[in-house]
Amino acid sequence: MPTIVAIGEALVEIMRRERDRPLDRPAEFVGPFPSGAPAIFASAAARLGADVGFVGTVGADAFGDCVRRRLEADGVDCRALCAADERPTGVAFVAYRSDGSRSFLFHLTNAAAALAGPEQVPAGYLAATRHLHITGSALTVSEAMRTLCYEAAQEVHAQGGEVSLDPNLRPELLPASEIRALCEPILQVAGIVLPSGDEAQALTGAASPAEAAEALVERGVRLVALKRGAEGSVLYTAEGVLEVPPFSVEEVDPTGAGDCYAAALAVALGEGLPLAEAGRLANATGALATTRLGPMEGAPTRAEVEAFMQSGTQGR
Repeated sequence: MPTIVAIGEALVEIMRRERDRPLDRPAEFVGPFPSGAPAIFASAAARLGADVGFVGTVGADAFGDCVRRRLEADGVDCRALCAADERPTGVAFVAYRSDGSRSFLFHLTNAAAALAGPEQVPAGYLAATRHLHITGSALTVSEAMRTLCYEAAQEVHAQGGEVSLDPNLRPELLPASEIRALCEPILQVAGIVLPSGDEAQALTGAASPAEAAEALVERGVRLVALKRGAEGSVLYTAEGVLEVPPFSVEEVDPTGAGDCYAAALAVALGEGLPLAEAGRLANATGALATTRLGPMEGAPTRAEVEAFMQSGTQGR
């Protein structure tokens, strides 16, 4: 049975070929690329050498085949990835701007992903799970998906496993205030939270990202990994604060970088690496993830990330 499991939406992304081509105007697209934050996490963790499982639902269609083929090729256990006849695989259309921002148009809540529920998890599938990863985006998909996430989190926590939460706030899916309420049952059992600055503030109502991270630690979160993109990350624990410098790369596509960061941190901590080394591995993995077009395409193997850490430029 897998030791790391991710639960949530699997979909494909179809994106603008060029920057500054808004979604409300005719222009060329490229894709489909396998995607979905939890699926990207699973792919990245498996490519780093972990024993990973993914729980979700795609359509019994070509896009679903695209997602499954990629996950299986990366070594992800897909026994709990179902294919539904009655709904198509979810799709996200993405446009990039020159300033680095993005626009998303999701077809998800009425897609196959919304059909995922507790009944599709094989008996005993989570028995060996030492790390369960949940995203805020998964919690917005449907009531059935939320139930699946909540029940799995309780099960893994009760057996002594780690639960991580990436808020992954998507205002295109649901207002941040509502996502905060949906995240609360996961926060109650989460040992690791991986927000951006805005997400940390949205979760806590704090005035700054640092205050928000400290508030999460005070409520019992073991590790808050504050993701800062090109500025690296900051790790907050009850013992103190650790700034981890970034790696310098030429960005092509930032989508999925945070999920790859989260995957690397989970793998490193599961291996017992010291926090500073785990943070460095996570930063390097997240940086490499931005160097190719497509949310899973830049996820490196362990050999690739270690070679990059030897030769890559770090620090600002």
